[in-house]
Amino acid sequence: MIAIVSACLLGVNCRYNGGNVTNERLIEVIKSGKIIPIPVCPEQLSGLPTPRKTCEIVGGDGFDVLKGNARVLAKDGEDLTEKFIKGANEVLKITKLVKAEIAIMKNFSPSCGCGMIYDGSFSGGKKRGYGVTSALLMLNGVKVVSVEEFLQYNP
Repeated sequence: MIAIVSACLLGVNCRYNGGNVTNERLIEVIKSGKIIPIPVCPEQLSGLPTPRKTCEIVGGDGFDVLKGNARVLAKDGEDLTEKFIKGANEVLKITKLVKAEIAIMKNFSPSCGCGMIYDGSFSGGKKRGYGVTSALLMLNGVKVVSVEEFLQYNP
């Protein structure tokens, strides 16, 4: 099975702070041959630098951003909505090109969040919702799961 995977979960230093969140259990599943990973970082694909400003979705979630009803803002107030939409579209192109059957995403990210994202207050609060990339993939028929959900069913 070909899977789009948040690159930070595979040890790629692409997070906003320049680090990663390597998930050893996911790497074990990959090594077993159960999935062929296609690592992506929507924020890097959008042209944003690494490291970069902390961003959150304000006024909704990724679905709302795609409808024009919410924005992706940096903590300093800079509006980076268009960059996040661009990155999501680049991931969608890759997903279609490789015919990925699933996307395994990092929770809480304004791009990859899958079920839970930060609440837009920059206070560490969280809420139910999806990042911009996860929302766009779902709208295009891609099965999107958090790494935790994937590992629950693929130990």
